[in-house]
Amino acid sequence: MVLQKLFTKSEGQMVSADDYVEVDVTDAALAGNRMGKVGIKVDKLADFSDTDRVLKDLRDGSIVFLKIKALKDKDMGELKRSIERLKRTILAQNGDIVGIEQDWLILTPEFAVVHK
Repeated sequence: MVLQKLFTKSEGQMVSADDYVEVDVTDAALAGNRMGKVGIKVDKLADFSDTDRVLKDLRDGSIVFLKIKALKDKDMGELKRSIERLKRTILAQNGDIVGIEQDWLILTPEFAVVHK
């Protein structure tokens, strides 16, 4: 009796499967991604110029695991410039940036959050 009340319209008619339309939200919400999957990229920051490539991956909707050891060993000032640029862009896009140990960063676009 209770289930019948849930599946009846206000006029007392039963609701049929024809009354509903199936909507595939993965096409609209994740346009450009393959079948609703999120890309995860592992990349290395060796020069300041690599920052552009990493930002492009983030804008395309990928999560990036970024190894910064090579640039840290090479030039600490350039590393700080790169991280500051990454941080500004990610925060402007409502993304997230988190340091893992001393040699890795996790960079996420707006739809992903790293719980700290």
